Amino acid sequence: MLRIHCRYLMALLAGLFLVACSGDDNEGYESWTPEQIYREAESQAESGEYADAAETFEEIERLYPYSEWARRGTIMAAYYYGRDENFEESRSAGRRFLASYPGDENAAYAQYLVAMSYYEQLDDRGRDQQNTEKAIEELQAVTTSYPDSDYAKSAELKFDLAVNHLASKEMEVGRYYLKRGNYAAAIRRFQFVIDNYETTQQTPEALHRLVEAYLLLGLVDEAREMAVVLGYNFQGSEWYADTHRLFTSRGLDVPAIGRDDEGLVRKFYRRTIKGEWL
Repeated sequence: MLRIHCRYLMALLAGLFLVACSGDDNEGYESWTPEQIYREAESQAESGEYADAAETFEEIERLYPYSEWARRGTIMAAYYYGRDENFEESRSAGRRFLASYPGDENAAYAQYLVAMSYYEQLDDRGRDQQNTEKAIEELQAVTTSYPDSDYAKSAELKFDLAVNHLASKEMEVGRYYLKRGNYAAAIRRFQFVIDNYETTQQTPEALHRLVEAYLLLGLVDEAREMAVVLGYNFQGSEWYADTHRLFTSRGLDVPAIGRDDEGLVRKFYRRTIKGEWL
């Protein structure tokens, strides 16, 4: 009899457990306070469960929209989606924060997280540089919209790196064309770098490659112009040394660099950098 009662009791407890679990599954966080949900998300994040933490932070936004906890939860969701490398969701949460709380003290951080969702996906292998272009756009938004924020300096540095990344990809394509004898296409690529990315570290090589391409085409005067500009601005660089060797190897006089060339440099700057062709 005692054995029967024990079995009955165990079955009853098991049934109650299943009912309780079923109730939890259906209810989710519905009965939790926003602070309780926030603390749960923090606990998940501390355990390295970044995806779960981000989703839990978003639950606050769903259940308690426009509350102070929802505001905090949305920015944290953007951060932890980024930590989980779910950049699309990170970007989405960041943009929701900006749309809902444009004047909030964390708006600059939200914009920075949006920018980083692109920056972290810069591709060194493919030729499609859409993420790089978007990263540049969003990083620029940080520096222009929030110039006094804690994130402006970092955004400025990453902006320069992203621009240099684009320039390096253009140089890669230009070298490809140059190696295969498609000099006109190579010149367009190198010129594009000078026109659009003149402040990057790719500029000295771009000028040297223009010298190389023009000499291969027999356009010595054009090559001299590029050599003068290269020497005037980067005379101590390895690329000017390579340009010097290109001229001497062909029995050509190395273009002299002096004050008389300042007019040529200014003319080149107006024509090439500023686009003033007249």
